Amino acid sequence: MGLKAGIVGLPNAGKSTIFNALTQSDIPAESYPFCTIDPNVGIISVPDPRLYELANIFKPMEITPATMEFVDIAGLVKGASHGEGLGNQFLSHIRDVDAMIHVVRLFEDENVSHVEGTLDPIRDIEIVETELILRDIASVDKRMEKLTKTARIGDKESKIDLDVLEIILPRMNDGIMVHDIKLEKDQLRRIRQMALLTSKPTLYVANVDEDEILAENRDENIQKLFVFAEKRGNGSIRLCGNLEAEIATIPDDEKPTFLLAYKLPEAGLDKLIHASYRLLGLETFFTGGDKQVRAWTLKKGTSAPRAAGEIHTDMERGFIKAEIYACDELISSGSELALREAGKIRQEGKNYTVQDGDVIFFKFNV
Repeated sequence: MGLKAGIVGLPNAGKSTIFNALTQSDIPAESYPFCTIDPNVGIISVPDPRLYELANIFKPMEITPATMEFVDIAGLVKGASHGEGLGNQFLSHIRDVDAMIHVVRLFEDENVSHVEGTLDPIRDIEIVETELILRDIASVDKRMEKLTKTARIGDKESKIDLDVLEIILPRMNDGIMVHDIKLEKDQLRRIRQMALLTSKPTLYVANVDEDEILAENRDENIQKLFVFAEKRGNGSIRLCGNLEAEIATIPDDEKPTFLLAYKLPEAGLDKLIHASYRLLGLETFFTGGDKQVRAWTLKKGTSAPRAAGEIHTDMERGFIKAEIYACDELISSGSELALREAGKIRQEGKNYTVQDGDVIFFKFNV
């Protein structure tokens, strides 16, 4: 299962700089609006030290990490929902992603103009999100017109869908993101089918300068952003896009020293990826052998047969059972043989729910 996250925000917030650092690419990141027009897409490896510790034990021919896909979407401006700044084109790119990485500018730079003139994270967030809501309102209005006609001739599903839209539309008109509207499970399922822009979870990324990374006390604007995100039930982190771009060019063996100088426990980009995982409720399981050690991504709560289906649909269809143990136990014991002798390798059936860090050998028959 792949994760596709769209990087959004106002122009000149540092989206392309962060995208370049993530993907180690070299797309333009100029200091003028709409530098990015067509969305840039990059697939990156998910950092997970456990994968390489497992590889030290299995000694495989190949190591395959889990991956994530990031899409750099051009900056949105006021009026985007009505076509300002090529807004229609940009908004359509957001529809295809699973989550939004909303980059918020919190750095001063006289060489890079701010489209609103001053730093104000909540104002900037609301500009972007207002445009998303306006686009969604237009989509809902159009959908309701069609559903009203089919509901009149007795289509029961249309009536149910129409009832759900009649619940969310007044809230949307009050400026509420669909993601923030409490709905029942079946109502959520119906809303997801519409792929509304504001139904996606959001990670707010405070893009700060190097001085803020080194500062002992958090800036007031950053604190406002974090409180705002918490109230909305979304994630938030801070990083310095320019610093991350520099870290991305440093050899791996020199990165720990560089991070230590900035008192960073990990690179901000790794933090961004891990926060995106949490935002979407994802977890990782592993498969291992002498040919390949591989990490796989799943939604939390996935059953063993569905996990097998991530590898191949035949494995899900013919699932018999799964041989499972925790990767941490393998790493501490040093070998599968030691785990087996300790009785820590389990046989699980169709009702087993995969846990983060499981190492699994699937048995199936087709």
